[in-house]
Amino acid sequence: MIDRRDFLRAGAAAAVALAGMDALAQTAGGGPRIQRYKRLGRTELKVSDISFGSASSSDEALVRHALARGVNYFDSAESYRWGGAEEAIGSALPRQRGEVVISTKTKAGASDQRADMMKALEGSLKRLGTDHVDIYFNHSVDDVDRLRNPEWREFTELAKRQGKIRFRGMSGHGSGLVKCLDYAIDNDLVDVILCSYSFAQDPSFTDKLRHTFHWAAIQPDLTRVLAKAKQKDIGVVAMKTLMGARLNDMRPFERAGGTYAQAAFRWVLSNPNVDALVISMTSTELIDEYVAASGAAKVSRYDLELLSRYADLRLGNYCMPGCDACRESCPQDVRIAEVLRTRMYDVDYGDRALARSEYAELGAAAAACASCSHQACLNACPAGVPIAQFTRDAATRLA
Repeated sequence: MIDRRDFLRAGAAAAVALAGMDALAQTAGGGPRIQRYKRLGRTELKVSDISFGSASSSDEALVRHALARGVNYFDSAESYRWGGAEEAIGSALPRQRGEVVISTKTKAGASDQRADMMKALEGSLKRLGTDHVDIYFNHSVDDVDRLRNPEWREFTELAKRQGKIRFRGMSGHGSGLVKCLDYAIDNDLVDVILCSYSFAQDPSFTDKLRHTFHWAAIQPDLTRVLAKAKQKDIGVVAMKTLMGARLNDMRPFERAGGTYAQAAFRWVLSNPNVDALVISMTSTELIDEYVAASGAAKVSRYDLELLSRYADLRLGNYCMPGCDACRESCPQDVRIAEVLRTRMYDVDYGDRALARSEYAELGAAAAACASCSHQACLNACPAGVPIAQFTRDAATRLA
C-alpha cells in the first residue's frame, strides 16, 4: 500500500522539476520520437505504440508534427469534427500514404444495409483523399445485434475485395463491450479491436485500492477478452487510457520524464495483450509529452503513485466507461452514462464541439433532467458520482 504522506511530500518536491518538462526523453533530433513499433496482430501492420487520435482535432499541423515525431498510425471517424478530422489527416499525409496506417469508423446499425455502409466508406475515403483505409471499424459498438447484422460482414468482405479496406474491426467503450468483443472474436468479425482500457479498468490495479477507495474493476472480464484476442492474433489498440484526461490536476505532482499521462501509457502498454494506444493529440506540447513515453513499458513505483493519486482525485466525479450501474434508476430512461460521457468531453477534455456533437446523437439526452423532481438516480452510482447534478449540467451546457 502506498504511504500517502510520503507520496504527497514527493509530489511537492517533484513540482520543482516541472521547469524541465521540455527535456522529456529528448533525442538528438531536437525532440522525443517514437521508440517502438508493434506488430498489430495478423494484419502484420507495424504501428507506433503511441498513435494519433483525432476526435478532438482537425488541425493539419498537428498531424504533421506527430508524423515528424515518428507516429505512423492515424485514427479517425466520419463523425469526428463533422468530417473535418478525416480531411485534416488526408490533407496532411498525401505524400506519406504508403508509409502510414490510417483507420476510420462508421456506426453500422443492426438494420443498416450494405449500400449505406459503402456510401459511408466512400465518403470517408473522399475526405481522407485516399483510395483505401487500412482498418475500418464499426464504431462505438455496445449492442451485439449490430454485429449480428449479416450486412456488415458482407459489406466488409466486398470492400476488402474491392481494395477499399484492408482490415476490419470494432471499437467500443460501453457496458456491453465485453459481450460484443466476445461475439466479434468468436465469429471472426475483427482483425483489430479498439476499446477503452486504462489502469482504472484493470483488477490488478483496482484490487489493491479497494479497501481505500471501495472501488472494484467495472469490467473484470475485459482483461480476459483482451488475452483471447491476442491468442487469436487479433490486433489490440487501447483508447480512453487517461481516465478522463484531467492532466492539469496532476501537474503539481509530476516530474521531468514522469508525467501522469506517461505513467498511464506505460501501464497500458505493459500489458502484453495490448499492441498500441491512440490518444487525442491537441497540441504540439502534448504530442511531445505523449511520444516521450514510447518504448517504455515498464511501470515504476513512481508511476503507480501518480496513478493512485489521480484515481483518488477522480473518485466521485468520473463516470467509469462500461459501468452503467445507474442504467435502471431513471424512470425517464435517460441514458445516464452516455450523457455523462458527453459532459466529460467538455469538462475534462475541454472539447465542447465534440461534446455537443455526441450529445446531439443521444436525441432527447438529458432534457428530462432539467425539470426532474424525483431524482431517482440519487445514490445509484457506486463511485459516488452526483448523477442528477451532472446530467442537469450537461443539459444546460450542451443542449
